[in-house]
Amino acid sequence: MIQLDHVLIACPRGSEAEARSFYGDLLGLDEIEKPEPLRLRGGCWFNVGAHQLHLGVEDPFTPAKKAHPAFGVDDCARLFEMITAMGYGCRWDYELPGVIRFYSDDPWGNRLEFIQLTEPPALA
Repeated sequence: MIQLDHVLIACPRGSEAEARSFYGDLLGLDEIEKPEPLRLRGGCWFNVGAHQLHLGVEDPFTPAKKAHPAFGVDDCARLFEMITAMGYGCRWDYELPGVIRFYSDDPWGNRLEFIQLTEPPALA
């Protein structure tokens, strides 16, 4: 059996305060302590439900414009308003039936998707 354990998003060196502000304060993710041997690498980690989001330093840094994590949320419209109010651009996407979703970028330009189911998932 294979399961998703974590997703890593790259960030610039020294951007941990911005990461905590965006992912922790704005999105409401709980930060988890990185293991001691990995702390000197920089970055920070967050819980996302039963999984983890790792922010890892990439030097030189290049934002991911296509590859992205998708976060399941309860209220896309509310989150869209919150992220927009903090000065981040958001883009609605209406192409996928059965969901409400939008895209935004984190403080460094990495693409993020936020998705809310509007219909129960189809049973296989």
